[in-house]
Amino acid sequence: MSVLFLVLPLALLVVAGAILAFVWSARSGQFDDLDGAALRIFVEDEEEDAR
Repeated sequence: MSVLFLVLPLALLVVAGAILAFVWSARSGQFDDLDGAALRIFVEDEEEDAR
């Protein structure tokens, strides 16, 4: 039972850290272009055309 007094605050700190990381990444624009990386495979590189 006494281990709960250690594990519960540590779990809350981990969750708070994950929430802060998500909020920081959302505000800094990490999720602005979700389709760009997925569609990049269809665009041919200019270096390959020069060969």
